[in-house]
Amino acid sequence: MIWSVLPPAPARAEPMTAEQIAEYVMPPYSVGKPLNDRGVHELLNSGGALAGYVFETEPLAPLPGFSGAPINMLVVLDLEGRFIDVRLIEQNEPIFVSGLGEAPFRQFLQQYGGLSISDSIVVGTPYGAGGGGSLVYLDGVTKATASVRIAHESIMAAALAVAREKMKGINTTPPAHPDPEHDEPLTWADLLDHGIVTHKVVTNADIDAMFDGTLWEDDDPEARENPDAPYLDLWVVDVGPKSIARAVLSDSGFKELQGFLELSPDEEPILLIETGRHGLVSPEFVRNTAPDWLTAEQGGLPVALRDSDLLVELSDDLPPEMHDGVAMILRTDRRLGFDPASPWTLRVLAVREHGMFQPETGSVTIEVPHATPERFFVRSGKVEAAPPWLDALRNRRGDLIVLSLFLVGLTAVLAPRMNPLADHKGFTPARLAILAVVTGFIGWWGQGQLSIVTVLGAIRAAREGGSYAFLLYDPFSLLIWGFAILGFVLLGRGYFCGWLCPFGALQEFAHHLGRLLRLPQFDLPAKWDARLKGLKYIALAGLVATVFITPDNVDKAAEIEPFKTAITTFFVRDWYYVLYAGFWLVSGLFLFKGFCRYLCPLGAFMAIGGLLRGRKWIARRAECGSPCQLCRVQCRYRAIRPDGAITYSECFACLDCVTIHNSSSRCVPLILDRRRRNGRPMEAAE
Repeated sequence: MIWSVLPPAPARAEPMTAEQIAEYVMPPYSVGKPLNDRGVHELLNSGGALAGYVFETEPLAPLPGFSGAPINMLVVLDLEGRFIDVRLIEQNEPIFVSGLGEAPFRQFLQQYGGLSISDSIVVGTPYGAGGGGSLVYLDGVTKATASVRIAHESIMAAALAVAREKMKGINTTPPAHPDPEHDEPLTWADLLDHGIVTHKVVTNADIDAMFDGTLWEDDDPEARENPDAPYLDLWVVDVGPKSIARAVLSDSGFKELQGFLELSPDEEPILLIETGRHGLVSPEFVRNTAPDWLTAEQGGLPVALRDSDLLVELSDDLPPEMHDGVAMILRTDRRLGFDPASPWTLRVLAVREHGMFQPETGSVTIEVPHATPERFFVRSGKVEAAPPWLDALRNRRGDLIVLSLFLVGLTAVLAPRMNPLADHKGFTPARLAILAVVTGFIGWWGQGQLSIVTVLGAIRAAREGGSYAFLLYDPFSLLIWGFAILGFVLLGRGYFCGWLCPFGALQEFAHHLGRLLRLPQFDLPAKWDARLKGLKYIALAGLVATVFITPDNVDKAAEIEPFKTAITTFFVRDWYYVLYAGFWLVSGLFLFKGFCRYLCPLGAFMAIGGLLRGRKWIARRAECGSPCQLCRVQCRYRAIRPDGAITYSECFACLDCVTIHNSSSRCVPLILDRRRRNGRPMEAAE
């Protein structure tokens, strides 16, 4: 086997020693004794007393990045669970290795100082301008959102692991989950009688008292006019257990919830019903995001809540006023440590504004303790890290829907054997319009430029026994990969290289611009064209060898692709990268898609994947190649042999030869056949 001649895969690095960690810890703090074999050390103050903990993220939360290797950071945490510092130790993320550089990444990590693991920290920007929310937002890094999200998940997972092990009052037992065998017939009255539902009422007078003595005490006239009316009339019920869910939801609502839980089995759904005037979220709230007025905590640590984006249909057994209220189902991941069988507290933010032109926002918190009886749950297994790809999937939901529709439509158009699109009189404008969408939406907007880096990362993960979870951090690109692999079977290499590659589209636009400007067009002699086409396979082989020989240099070697410069960073890079990418685009004005044809390692991989092609989708006639050579002469990719056969490994599925083949006015055999049937001499066809 080939593995036997390769060097052994490097083992995951051992945790750093106290001396190595000390280089990252700033005075007056120092590093004390190790507390376990996973890199956790004591943090000592200037007097030598315990001040917190210092640890690496990789041994505790080895979430793989896009290079296939984890991002390793050093976290300094005080005894109250507050971040003192977060420092970068090592990373191999392609966007930071030679794209944006490490400076934006280090600036991102500086935001953790002073924050607490008890804060609800999210990467991104707040939706709307409805202040008063308790979420803490970290500014992401443009063009590198997925990478910093991986880093954030690693930091929080490692910090929570240390907190649960070392800090007092933290529950270390595995969280419970709904018992699928528990079947208990319940009604709404039963839920009330057994205390399964929490009901919290706060009157206008109560909320006025909470704001009493503040700047905002007189900023709610309605509360003063109706002091006994409910400000908040909230019902809380955990609908994870099926018996409880059946009692509060309609049949269709129950089925929809169970369908959601089948896709997300680690989520615990919490139903909230509010019949007061507070509501549940601000007017600026966006569905499928964290609620801006609602947070939760359990055991001194935050519970991450998020809208499940489910349509809530309540059972007819519930009182009519509850049907008229506001209802939503929130979700939280049990693998983050939430235990639905233990007491937890929902915190509802009451917000007031003072002033008209530039109002000042103030808030108070209403606490709603809740507990669901343990008989509905079972405890088993070990707490696993939350799937860090889940937020990435949900945050890109809109883009993924648009991309899915585009890819399904494109596949349906390209799938027929002799494609009808090629027969349309507006074929060229239609093709250029599709390529414009690929460049603009898939490339620059969606950051969906596929790269050989992903292939090399997968090879490295296989070689080192790592995880492929890094692929899930970028669901947008993963969806394109799925369709590209499907395209292997339908069209071979051409599906992606000819229709879905943003940089390839840019090169094609450069070609059309060159022709529009009447610039001279060069084509290499057939002998040199054939020789140079082999370069891309040599480039691919060299990159694969780099994975095994010097894996830390993979990202630098992958710069043979100009994709990162032209698409990912939109030419905002060091001048030599810009010059390199610009060279290939400018050359496209004179030489048709030179990089794609001769040097692209991803194209070489796609060509190899094209061996899965299940059919010869371009029809040929007996006259193709002998005597007719029109398609071969017109093929700008030189993908047609002199005998008329298609070289599918070099075919980009541009459909130009299909257009000729199907045209009664361009295909020579069709023209000759028509004239023969009309009784005209053969010479007339010359």
